Amino acid sequence: MGRLFLINLEGKIYSCKHCQTDLALYEDIVSKSFHCRHGKAYLFNKVVNVTVGPKEDRMMMTGLHTVADIFCVGCGSIVGWKYEAAHDKSQRYKEGKFILERFKVSGPDGSNYWASQEAQVGGSDADDA
Repeated sequence: MGRLFLINLEGKIYSCKHCQTDLALYEDIVSKSFHCRHGKAYLFNKVVNVTVGPKEDRMMMTGLHTVADIFCVGCGSIVGWKYEAAHDKSQRYKEGKFILERFKVSGPDGSNYWASQEAQVGGSDADDA
């Protein structure tokens, strides 16, 4: 595989729940009003230490989006997805941004988010971004 170079962040950091690899800064959050299968999800302007999977079209609560799953480079676990394209003009603000699922990351204070029983089973997306 080769040598792994990680970006270390400073400040309030969201990290992989499994291996503690830094993923994003609190200050890069765009919205906390997103939901996914496991409960809450946050929209970020940028994330680090992830690899981006293949693009695919997914029907979400706000319509059709082209997305790519993102994986932690430290352990390979899926931590969210990247919005590649929005097919509805009103959703284009999401393009190029990232979703981190709170169930899969540790918060800035080291806390983990546990999936709620109200978590949605259907498509993932924002309620009111």
